[in-house]
Amino acid sequence: MIAKMAAFLNFLKQSFFLPKPTITEENCPDQKGRVVVVTGGYGGVGFELSKILYGRNAIVYLAGRSETKASKAIASIRKAHPQSSGKVEFMSLDLSDLSTIKPAVEAFMSKEQRLDVLVNNAGIMFPPIGSTTAQSHDLHVGTNCLGPYLLYKLLTPILSRTAASSPTAAVRVAWAGSVGVDVASPGSGGMQLNADGEPNVQGIRNELQYGQTKVGNYFLCKELSRSTPENKIVHACFNPGNLRTDLQRYMPGLSAKILDFMLLYPPVFGGYTELWAAVSPEITPDKSGAYVWPWGRLGGVRSDIEAATKTEAEGGTGMSKKFVAWCEKEVAAFM
Repeated sequence: MIAKMAAFLNFLKQSFFLPKPTITEENCPDQKGRVVVVTGGYGGVGFELSKILYGRNAIVYLAGRSETKASKAIASIRKAHPQSSGKVEFMSLDLSDLSTIKPAVEAFMSKEQRLDVLVNNAGIMFPPIGSTTAQSHDLHVGTNCLGPYLLYKLLTPILSRTAASSPTAAVRVAWAGSVGVDVASPGSGGMQLNADGEPNVQGIRNELQYGQTKVGNYFLCKELSRSTPENKIVHACFNPGNLRTDLQRYMPGLSAKILDFMLLYPPVFGGYTELWAAVSPEITPDKSGAYVWPWGRLGGVRSDIEAATKTEAEGGTGMSKKFVAWCEKEVAAFM
């Protein structure tokens, strides 16, 4: 009962009476010379973030499957900020097909010598039950966790090189969480893992399948943040907020309308959350692995999920380490 009450309070703090965003397009520091990759950068929250960063002179790569959508977004971004000295380009990859990610990274690295920020913004929510990726993983797990993890792994060398010659905590990786971390993930750690560390999806409601992949991103963020002292890459996981985006495309019509009426904000507010995760000076190396609440502030997750990110020796369950080890095994053939 105490855990449920804590989760409900977290939900309230992330959904109602939210403080104004503190970093927006109005006061974002100049990003000239900085390179950013935003997955799903041509739609919804990712588009809003990409537009802000380009407007502040960043070099922005919109990573995703649709070149048609990217081309329209690029034209719109350039039109909105004709004065920008930055650059905006398409990066072709499909997070639900691991075989597409290495070629995309190789093409990116043939053009750029640095990468300052990777925003793992893209994801999928509530596809038809039984949907799978090109490698036959559950579509939620593959798109929301395995694809972003492989992308980070392949980009780690260039992120590390950039961090070595950049100001402290300037190089970031941001992972997409959700309010579902607290209110739509399984109890006792936020995930149900099989013996080998794979998330179990059999007999689990669609919303819980989604929620546990958002917890999976928090696990990835926390486990990878352990390497911050060595490679200087700072990690943060964010709940972008309750937003009107294409994520709701699989929800039943009535449910989507009720959610829209009660809770949803314009996608630019999610862009502010992601922007804060990417550039806020509050995220220092000692805060690597932080969880960010809307519209840019340090928050937290359910106590059982936090316990899952600690080893048994630390008083936790070691669940996050087990999950990340499974991710590593699944992407190894595509490195």
